[in-house]
Amino acid sequence: MSLENLLIEAAELKLLRPLDVQFALTIARNEHPAVMLAAAILSRDAGEGHVCLPLSHLQHAPTLHGRAKVLWTQLLDAVEMPDDWAALLLASQAVSQGERPTPLILCGDRLYLNRMWGNERSVARFFRDAQLAEPIDESLIAETLADLFPPSDTIDWQKVAAAVALTRRISVISGGPGTGKTTTVAKLLAALVRIAGENKCRIRLAAPTGKAAARLTESLGAALRKLPLTEAQKTMLPTDASTLHRLLGAQPGSQRMRYHAGNPLHLDVLVVDEASMIDLPMMARLIDALPRHGRVIFLGDRDQLASVEAGAVLGDICAWVNSGYTPYRALQLSRLTGTTVPEGEGEAAGALRDSLCLLRTSYRFGSDSGIGQLARAVNLGDCAGVRDVFARGFTDIELKSLRTSDEYEAMLDDARAGYGRYLQCLRQQADPAEILQAFGEYQLLCALREGPWGVSGLNQQLELSLVRHRMIAPQRHSRWYEGRPVMIARNDSALGLFNGDIGVALDRGQGLRVWFPMPDGTIKSVQPSRLPEHDTAWAMTVHKSQGSEFEHAALVLPTQPVPVVTRELVYTAITRAKSRLSMYADAALLGQAIVARTERRSGLAAIFAED
Repeated sequence: MSLENLLIEAAELKLLRPLDVQFALTIARNEHPAVMLAAAILSRDAGEGHVCLPLSHLQHAPTLHGRAKVLWTQLLDAVEMPDDWAALLLASQAVSQGERPTPLILCGDRLYLNRMWGNERSVARFFRDAQLAEPIDESLIAETLADLFPPSDTIDWQKVAAAVALTRRISVISGGPGTGKTTTVAKLLAALVRIAGENKCRIRLAAPTGKAAARLTESLGAALRKLPLTEAQKTMLPTDASTLHRLLGAQPGSQRMRYHAGNPLHLDVLVVDEASMIDLPMMARLIDALPRHGRVIFLGDRDQLASVEAGAVLGDICAWVNSGYTPYRALQLSRLTGTTVPEGEGEAAGALRDSLCLLRTSYRFGSDSGIGQLARAVNLGDCAGVRDVFARGFTDIELKSLRTSDEYEAMLDDARAGYGRYLQCLRQQADPAEILQAFGEYQLLCALREGPWGVSGLNQQLELSLVRHRMIAPQRHSRWYEGRPVMIARNDSALGLFNGDIGVALDRGQGLRVWFPMPDGTIKSVQPSRLPEHDTAWAMTVHKSQGSEFEHAALVLPTQPVPVVTRELVYTAITRAKSRLSMYADAALLGQAIVARTERRSGLAAIFAED
């Protein structure tokens, strides 16, 4: 059988995607067969979120069974696996080391798609250049920080984070839930406004999704109102956050943004929340659009899931967050904060390390919080600790099995009860804003998209359960009904709706329309027929829930091991819950998930290590 036919069969068995096969055939049809196989595998890996393909991975066959295992062996035999992959690839017209434009780029022992290689280089250059060029007034910064942060005999990491951001053009502040990222940024913005004096300081806020932007607007607005600022200073503060797509001016039917290097954003300071959700291409676009003088502050939780698309930029950057500061930087931060900030060891990634800060203390979850204890145990990969937390009788967490049909039905009953206030608001014809707020109080979360434990299956089964209990009334021959929650799956800048935005279908005298909360606090409605691609949102994936918080979050895990169920996924789901967490999972499989880590292959960490 020819290599082309073997690749086509691999796509039929879902070892590759049709796109991967077509890409390989297009760029390497006349090349050595091994180049074609490498191109197909690289394309597949890019679809799974990896930025590059280490050549060592081409030497190892994946763990397969049955016909898939036989087929993969046939593939390897057909390509005559080379001893020197680098030499073979560089002999191809489709591969270069970046000195000429080619579809594939080989950088050391890492193979890239050209676009991903360019994006990674752009991001690496940006964070390598993390020093603030203009001089700073240390005495003014120290005085301002002392006024905004209460005195402390121990290290106040929020104050250190503010000092880091005030003295660098590029800074990254990482911290788990309740560590005070919002409070820190509120005081940081107040400090920037004070230090600017009568000079104009244009500040913008952004987040990857509409939900995250709305949450940033609400939480940061509340924190800023508590700070001692004059009316003139308050006018310099932002009043709302936008999505990154909206900020950059995404254009319908085009990958090109309105703002880019040739037309940079009009701002002096940009604060980007939920940075763990930013994929490599979006980070490259954002960097490209920043003005030369613009200061950017990234906020996020390094332990959360990486973006759905390629890369784990925040994770790669924050790999250095525990390495400590360089000696000069540690002394400077000590002077600015009035406490002794320890220095780290080694010289690797010095400029990057000096622009990072990790917030270490959670103020949301006390010793009586099961959610906080569980999140910490999961984050440490401590299976025994997780079992202990569930055994200690915390009232805000519960673990339920989901193996039998009765247990599945019980989970659906729980979900109906969880959405109880939302359903009550629907019956009472409440105001759309109140209904949207009620819907956001509870959320069913899944690891998968398909199957009975995935988004599609749970949405379908929960809808049927709600119909049986006469809580919703679907229209004949239509997916639409009063109260149907939907999540946008594709950006539509013309409508002002973006991936992740959540709306609810309501009839308020104009026929059924879908009502969405906007980042500025307003509500807009859209006819269902005008909506871009969307999904029912009684249940959503954990990935899609990032940037959101719910009073009560319920996580449903599959009953069989699945590679996507990892420590980061479980941790992210747990930290979506503010007051109560329900987990439906087999205890043994939960333990397996906690020790499994999400892997995103990229070259960023290696590039920073070379500094």
